[in-house]
Amino acid sequence: MREQEPISHCQSLSSDEALTTLIQGLQNFRRDIYPQQRELFKRLATAQQPRIMFITCADSRIVLELITQSEPGSLFVTRNVGNVVPPYGQMNGGVSSAIEYAVLSLGVEHIIVCGHSDCGAMKAVLNPASQEGMPTVKAWLRHTDVARSVVESHCNCAAGETLDVLTEENVVAQLDHLRTHPSVASRLASGRLNIHGWVYDIESCAIRAYDASKRRFVPLDGNSLPSASPQPRYAQA
Repeated sequence: MREQEPISHCQSLSSDEALTTLIQGLQNFRRDIYPQQRELFKRLATAQQPRIMFITCADSRIVLELITQSEPGSLFVTRNVGNVVPPYGQMNGGVSSAIEYAVLSLGVEHIIVCGHSDCGAMKAVLNPASQEGMPTVKAWLRHTDVARSVVESHCNCAAGETLDVLTEENVVAQLDHLRTHPSVASRLASGRLNIHGWVYDIESCAIRAYDASKRRFVPLDGNSLPSASPQPRYAQA
């Protein structure tokens, strides 16, 4: 989520021009790209077998398939304002349903909660007055209260750093919420599921990942695979 700013060619187009551009993109895809991947889409027409679920922000700049260079069918993605995961039982909504379906029906092996730089939702958390007139957004962002409280209590941030720290703490808070979901807790306990917390930097494309063993975020550089998963307590059934 981000405040509206005229930062790109697409955003400078009129409403009709933007829709025309979108339709042209669809036509180009069907004409130029689809024929090269016809067999892939034929396989996907009746089944999906993603191994990874992403819970990320609705921000238009976060295009996971592009960032991760993933093919259709390989990621199960749910997006919302602030990459929030409501604790289990508080809301029978889309995020909770998607988690349960991904774990129990699709059998995903990894769930990644991914925040990002310059997040408008996190800016709104730091500036509650900006939420006035948006009661649904305000209610939704209450799920970030834990992160805000941690930052207010423990962060002696330099000027300009508070947003980055809050973004990281929000990812950690949502990972804690994720573990309250029975389907997730059960598979974490047996080692059949791993959870991860990432923060994506839009300008540099760098990713920082939460390392539970070090209790901090570290660069995701390919040399190691930081994990936010607790140690499994039971042998896999």
